Amino acid sequence: MSSIPLSTTASDRTQLEDSIYAKVTLRLLPFLFLCYVAAYLDRVNVGFAKLSMLNDLQFSETIYGLGAGIFFIGYFLFEVPSNIIMHKVGARRWIARIMITWSILSAATMFVTTPTMFYVIRFLLGVAEAGFFPGIVLYLTYWFPTSRRGRMNALFMIGIPIAGVVGGPLSGWIMNAFAGMNGWHGWQWLFLLEALPSLALGIMTLFYLPNSIRASSWLSDSEKTILEDNIAKDNAGGNKSHSVAGVFTNPKVWLMAAIYFCCMMGLYGISFYLPTLVKASGVKDALDVGLLTAIPYTCGVIATLLVARSADRMRERRWHFAIASALGGLGLFLSTVYGNNVVLALMALSLGTAGMLSTMPVFWTYPSAILGGAAAAAGIGLINSVGNLAGFVSPTIVGWLKDVTGSTNAGMYFVAGALILGAGLALLQPRSLVNK
Repeated sequence: MSSIPLSTTASDRTQLEDSIYAKVTLRLLPFLFLCYVAAYLDRVNVGFAKLSMLNDLQFSETIYGLGAGIFFIGYFLFEVPSNIIMHKVGARRWIARIMITWSILSAATMFVTTPTMFYVIRFLLGVAEAGFFPGIVLYLTYWFPTSRRGRMNALFMIGIPIAGVVGGPLSGWIMNAFAGMNGWHGWQWLFLLEALPSLALGIMTLFYLPNSIRASSWLSDSEKTILEDNIAKDNAGGNKSHSVAGVFTNPKVWLMAAIYFCCMMGLYGISFYLPTLVKASGVKDALDVGLLTAIPYTCGVIATLLVARSADRMRERRWHFAIASALGGLGLFLSTVYGNNVVLALMALSLGTAGMLSTMPVFWTYPSAILGGAAAAAGIGLINSVGNLAGFVSPTIVGWLKDVTGSTNAGMYFVAGALILGAGLALLQPRSLVNK
């Protein structure tokens, strides 16, 4: 039974719940956000390392693209099992395990000397990180009902653009300041130093993150009951599937996976090649490249928060996603048209980054609308693993097309087209299913 007295007015009830959710948000989201910033930085800092790593090791663009993308093969193979394990053993131990192992492997990338070593370490990094992002998305469903989930997803997922805002200048500075120190290249220092935050946060997770509402020591019993009641009501919908086996034959799940694949084509097209695109516009110094890449990511932070807030307030998610995805594709297309003009290229990349990033928190309200319990764990893992195969496809194709054509333009057209396709697929979803 709810711990809110029956005599409480609707206004007072809402105010009480808002205060409890504010308490939960302040406790969990800053920490999860920091973890995601560290995770994403370790995943994509290879894009900055590329600026000198390829020349130092005599790697081609195709080798780089395959190595950057092979991460997602390991990620794909272990994503669903990882999420199911987290659902069984709890987020605290499993998220800590993920963060500690990936930090060690990310640092080990500094020792790469051959293409084979590059491929192996990137594959193992994907295996280690599998389950982190969908695990946190699943974890948030344990705490927040659907009506609040878009904003919470946004607060967590702005870790991606913040990693760009912070990571760009930081990566450029490390590569300039540490180059030659101890006989190591700047990119070697980059992998080592940027792995340390992930290791520290992984250890902290063991002591900080509660597995569930009931396990939290900082909530009163009445607060726990209110939160649990709201989650129970949210999960009571008769249209939700709780069958793990049914996830793999559910056409709605596969449509969501296809939409997310298109979204991820844009994300990794930007993540792995934004420094390259900025450099190609006429900026040569690594620190200057890092500072300028912060601009599109800053626009992404603002757009992500505004779009998620609007989608939650209006209870409309299809058009929010579709318009944002289409604008992302348009921005990437224009970045090639104006690729030789620093100012116009940055404006186009800012539009593309803002549009693409703001799709993500809206999208991740979709799976929990049709899945519950262990099925939600499997479904979120499946959608994320299939979608993240784009992390293999996108840089591999872009790298190959650059070797063939001598330019990233054809690759960016391909990525922009994927975002436009994703916008169209999003509108195929039933309005009543996702607009909650």
